[in-house]
Amino acid sequence: MSTQAQTAPRPAATMRRRGQGALSLGLAVGYLGLIVMIPMAALAWAGLSQGAASFWAAITEPETLAALQLTLAISAIVAIVNAVMGTLIAWVLVRYRFPGRGIVDGLIDLPFALPTIVAGLTLLAIYGPNSPFGVNIGFTRVGIAVALLLVTLPFVVRAVQPLLREADLEAEQAAASLGAGPLYVFRRIIFPGIRPGILSGSGLAFARAIGEFGAVVLIAGNLPFQTKMSSVDIFGLIEQDKPDAAAAVSLTLLVISLASLALFDFLERRSAREAG
Repeated sequence: MSTQAQTAPRPAATMRRRGQGALSLGLAVGYLGLIVMIPMAALAWAGLSQGAASFWAAITEPETLAALQLTLAISAIVAIVNAVMGTLIAWVLVRYRFPGRGIVDGLIDLPFALPTIVAGLTLLAIYGPNSPFGVNIGFTRVGIAVALLLVTLPFVVRAVQPLLREADLEAEQAAASLGAGPLYVFRRIIFPGIRPGILSGSGLAFARAIGEFGAVVLIAGNLPFQTKMSSVDIFGLIEQDKPDAAAAVSLTLLVISLASLALFDFLERRSAREAG
């Protein structure tokens, strides 16, 4: 009895921990509400303030609809390329040792620190009409894709790297010793373990590409029905004194981004369960 009395939590200590937990939860929820939920609610209200008919007319206006279709198409391509190349880069950084590896690893995070408008200006100077390499992809859809690939580069790499570090090397070596080829080992042993990271990084890259503005505003050229992205279209609607239409398009991008993140999160959780 005395041992149980000594090990049992004291009511005062329990109440104090509960109070600290409630305070932490309140601060976290309050901060998220102030920074995220209230602006999102204000955007939803602004986008729907003129009614559903006005909202639908704004997002189905031909130029706006073309910009939205282009944005989704290029963002999907960027997510797919990131899934492949990001995994490859993560593999090289984790599994190989070479001179300058630390520098390369550090450069992966450069798009997070670099202002996106600077990234767009740099790409335009290197691959624009006055390219020193004779490569001109400025004001084209290819240029838009390259700009988005630059700013979304870190997502898959950083999501896959820790999973590769935790991979079971003994299982890989055992499979290889039994005659399994590299492709089989990757497909059946390595890939299931890193698939959640690939899905998570690809989802973040897709959502980021949908709303990117700074990296594409210069290199895109913003030609209606050709290279105008939705983020630039929103900026143009604001300049034309059409805040309601701009809010409607912004709300559409927000809903698409949230839906894509929810989908990728579901796929990531299911993949993690299957791998476990």
